[in-house]
Amino acid sequence: MPVKIRLQRHGSKKRPFYFIVVADARSPRDGKFIQKLGTYNPQTSPAMVQLDRQKSLEWLNNGAQPTDTVRKILSNKGVLYLKHLLRGVGLGLFDDATAMQKFQEWHTEHEAQYRKKQEEAQRQRRAMRNPAYQRRDRRPAADNAGQEG
Repeated sequence: MPVKIRLQRHGSKKRPFYFIVVADARSPRDGKFIQKLGTYNPQTSPAMVQLDRQKSLEWLNNGAQPTDTVRKILSNKGVLYLKHLLRGVGLGLFDDATAMQKFQEWHTEHEAQYRKKQEEAQRQRRAMRNPAYQRRDRRPAADNAGQEG
């Protein structure tokens, strides 16, 4: 049975919200699934993803194939990097502690970048809501140089 990790659409018309699920490749998009791994909300800026990293890693190690969009989400959340590091541990390139240290360094750096993007988006939303007041002169300046009285 081929297993896929894919998005399952929820939400109303033109307001998508997705569950990240493990499902049989033959089942329909919004049909029966095996396990729910997380959620994905593309409506927020930046897009909000909640994901169970351990379950995702377990399914990837069992041979589940992610779709293209889910692969990008897993990569962004560090699941594919963690899988890569744990494969290096299995090959004996470095030990488990080193792998987890590398992952923690990557994770802290990535979270800082995410917070920076989030703050920037929040700043832009505030600027759009409350534009700075600009005074406009309603009357043009009178030019009295040519008039004699």
